[in-house]
Amino acid sequence: MDIALLIFPGTNREQDMAQALRQAGASNIRMIWHKETDIGSPDLIVLPGGFSHGDYLRCGAMAAKSPIMQDVVKKAERGVRVFGVCNGFQIMIEAGLLPGALLRNNSLKFICKNTHLKYKAQNGYLHRGDIISVPVAHGEGNYFANDAILKDLQDTDSIAFEYCNENGDVTPESNPNGSVLNIAGIYNRSKTILGMMPHPENATLDHQINQSARPFFKNLLESL
Repeated sequence: MDIALLIFPGTNREQDMAQALRQAGASNIRMIWHKETDIGSPDLIVLPGGFSHGDYLRCGAMAAKSPIMQDVVKKAERGVRVFGVCNGFQIMIEAGLLPGALLRNNSLKFICKNTHLKYKAQNGYLHRGDIISVPVAHGEGNYFANDAILKDLQDTDSIAFEYCNENGDVTPESNPNGSVLNIAGIYNRSKTILGMMPHPENATLDHQINQSARPFFKNLLESL
């Protein structure tokens, strides 16, 4: 199994992500600098969190134009799996790998706290209805999409995660950033590309507040 983990100027969660993947059983993780032009032949491409290029212009917009992203898009179009978290999700949207936009949090403040997520999709890396508890840390995580995109996400079962409370109830109070339909993560239609704002990599290791995301990473690797 070959995993390519991308690094941009300002990325700061690559080691967290690598540790979570190793805990789940991954061994061959290659760190790929954004100026490379050939990502090789990975089984999984991972875009971790951080503040690529200092979030100048628009979160993820500059990183989406990095040389390596041209090859990432080509590989994704061929069916190679791509997983992005937080800034990685922002980059994926800016690169056109996933639909919609990520706007400023409705509070206009940076949010760093623990949240609960309900897994919504029928097919993927968890069972529908499973709840995991993971932190968020972002200023621009407010997912927005027009009615046509939202209908397509719903019709194709492509909403991966919803913000919920500890009982699994999807409520306005459980939405930390104002995301439409409490959306925390989405798939592409074929379920080969997943982007999400919360950080499951920080709910896997023994020293972290909980390990509820371990099944997610385990199933992710088994699917490869």
